[in-house]
Amino acid sequence: MNTLDRYIARQYLTNILVLFVVLFAFVLVIDFSLNFDEFVKIAQKLSEADARPASSVRTGALAVFLLLDLWWPRLFLLFGYLLGLVLVGAMGFTCSQMVRHREFVAILASGQSLHRVARPMLIVAVGMLVLQGINREVMLPRLAPLLTRDKQDAGKRELGVARRQLASDSAGRLFYAQAFDLDTGTIEGLWVWERDAEGLMTRLTTATSARWAGGAWRLADAESVSRLPTRNGPPQAHPATLETDLDPAAFRLLRYESFRQNLSSRQIGELIVRYQASPTPPLAKIDAVERVRWGRYADLLSGILTLCVAFAFYLRREPTNMLLQSLYAAPIVIVLIVAGVLGTTAAIPGLPPQLAVFIPVIAQIPLAIVAYTSVRT
Repeated sequence: MNTLDRYIARQYLTNILVLFVVLFAFVLVIDFSLNFDEFVKIAQKLSEADARPASSVRTGALAVFLLLDLWWPRLFLLFGYLLGLVLVGAMGFTCSQMVRHREFVAILASGQSLHRVARPMLIVAVGMLVLQGINREVMLPRLAPLLTRDKQDAGKRELGVARRQLASDSAGRLFYAQAFDLDTGTIEGLWVWERDAEGLMTRLTTATSARWAGGAWRLADAESVSRLPTRNGPPQAHPATLETDLDPAAFRLLRYESFRQNLSSRQIGELIVRYQASPTPPLAKIDAVERVRWGRYADLLSGILTLCVAFAFYLRREPTNMLLQSLYAAPIVIVLIVAGVLGTTAAIPGLPPQLAVFIPVIAQIPLAIVAYTSVRT
């Protein structure tokens, strides 16, 4: 990259960072102002628990700390949601600055094309999308426990306990855990229902606690009661172990099933394998998870194509009103971004999810080519 490319890339990247800082600060301020009373009450409870005087200064500082502690992992999530709009917005600001200082005129006067201006921006945009991919595959899966918190959990890190877990293994047995510690792999209050082909219960196994070791659950104070009719009443047993494929990792995946957008591709693959191992695979859930996995790649491609479409409105040979250009570009860009989001979440009848998520991308390709090549230079 020569001096011109580095200058444009630096301006574009600076505008991206400024927009993210402004948007993040705006979100934090709005949330804090709307929920100020709740944060203050939680701060006062924490002060009382520490047996310290709850002065107004300390309470206010603790409330701000709780806000930041609650939101810093959410900012990684917000980064992905806002990246498409920020890339286009930062490009608009960069082009507006260059138009205002007549830099486009100087570039054209030197015999260079305006496509030369777009090249460093595209390189920076691709770099930001790669960063978003790393964020989705590495950061968000690690932050998933913190992303499930609400305001009452702000400041907490001991989030390994998941209450009232209900799931089934590949043998069709239904597991109920009153409390499950994801960090140590222990269960409190385990109930296991064995069922026949018609779904009727044939045996109930209970244990006060269970610990995963050696590929099986080690049961404490276990009792197993048969529900099949016999002459001498239901026979009872006291099993010491329970073998199943529903291990702590499976419990963790099932716990974050509703939060599957932030699982890594590897974790999503494990979740699909577990669904397929079920006696009656939930096809709707498998398709939904497949859309999440492949929709990530479609979303990244859609971001680049949307940026190429927006270039047609901002790369201008002659000085013009860039605010008016932004008004022209806004509805088209918003429609493209919304179409990309809907394409990765909505099911299209007759198409497999691996292909359906790329329909918006396929539709955007000719539009992006026409828009990018229509730049007068």
